[in-house]
Amino acid sequence: MSAALRPRAEGVAWWAVEQQPAPAPDGPVGAIETVFRMESPRVIAGVARIVRDVGIAEELAQDALVAALEQWPRDGVPDNPGAWLMAAAKHRAIDLVRRRERYARKLEEVGRDLEAAPYHVNVPSDPDDIDDDLLRLVFTACHPVLSAESRIALTLRLLGGLTTAEIARAFLVLEATVAQRIVRAKRTLATKGVAFEVPYGPEREARLGSVLEVIYLVFNEGYAATAGDDLLRPALCEDALRLARVLAELMPKEPEVHGLAALLEFQASRTAARTGPDGGPVLLKDQNRARWNRLLIARGIAALGRADEVSPKLSASVPGPYVLQAAIAACHALAHTYEETDWARIATLYGLLSARCPSPVVELNRAVAVSMAEGPGPALEIVDRLAGEPALRDYHLLPSVRGDLLARLGRAAEAREEFVRAAALSRNERERELLTARAEDCR
Repeated sequence: MSAALRPRAEGVAWWAVEQQPAPAPDGPVGAIETVFRMESPRVIAGVARIVRDVGIAEELAQDALVAALEQWPRDGVPDNPGAWLMAAAKHRAIDLVRRRERYARKLEEVGRDLEAAPYHVNVPSDPDDIDDDLLRLVFTACHPVLSAESRIALTLRLLGGLTTAEIARAFLVLEATVAQRIVRAKRTLATKGVAFEVPYGPEREARLGSVLEVIYLVFNEGYAATAGDDLLRPALCEDALRLARVLAELMPKEPEVHGLAALLEFQASRTAARTGPDGGPVLLKDQNRARWNRLLIARGIAALGRADEVSPKLSASVPGPYVLQAAIAACHALAHTYEETDWARIATLYGLLSARCPSPVVELNRAVAVSMAEGPGPALEIVDRLAGEPALRDYHLLPSVRGDLLARLGRAAEAREEFVRAAALSRNERERELLTARAEDCR
């Protein structure tokens, strides 16, 4: 897993919290913006199955958006806006297929069925096939002809509906770099004639790591948005969680697949408790754990158990990164109170995770766990060693964590400077408000 792409883990969640999304803008235009943000991945995936080109599929989805902007303000928002967008894009896709001579034979075989069938109906051609266009889209975008960075950037754009700026923030790279990766990736898939399908056998396993990382990052973008006014994007969390569950059913002997599913179940279980009656943030230590979704926690425990069942039974075997992160999340889920949290075990698990896939962001999270298990002093030493890491130069969570540790050590003036710096680096308005408040508290 790419070090720079590892999102904020539960260890830092005692100060980095999520808030309820702001209501969508009123009127048809606001509705169109909201619906397209939620439905564009499904529209692109459904159209890509017809045209076999993700770049063209994205263009046709945009055409459907233009049609909605023209018609909805005049005729009103349809009862099922997602289906309207899908139908509009698919009609354009079928028209495009008809105009292309090389698709004439395929059109003769399937064109009439595509026009008549509802967009959500698929008939798997193989017992091992995945009846889900979104997963086909993920596996196609994770083809080995693309670099690892391009695979993730393209899928976050197509599946998660993220802007290039949001993806750049997740990658900790320049926005122009991400834009180039996306354009080149779509061009490469088209010129190489990559099939829009879920591969089988060794080829599927070869792409699995990228697929898991993409699902992980899509969930994280929904769990803690990198930019904008809202800190929570539930639709992304729901899509990622659903994809993780489907993938776990498809590949039951892969421990990391179950580990990812367990991690997302545990993280999603806390959603209802993370905002107060006024919609404001609730820190992890102050959350009403009775509001945690016990069904999702039970699902997470079961998934983690399945990961253990199919893992190699060698004493020297170290679990994979998703299994380790799921185990960390389980420590929080199983603690009845904040004080009962097994921070020593969490710090140990982060140590294993750091050894398994070294990353400055993992070390930052380990520092937080160490601060809870041993005190802020030892943790500050870890954080100070990370100060020169290039990947963390503009990462607002580094000064945020350092500010909290300094505040706990009674060094209020220094802590305030760190919180001010963190607020300046943050691209999310709600997070910036929280960090600014922490800075004021240090006065």
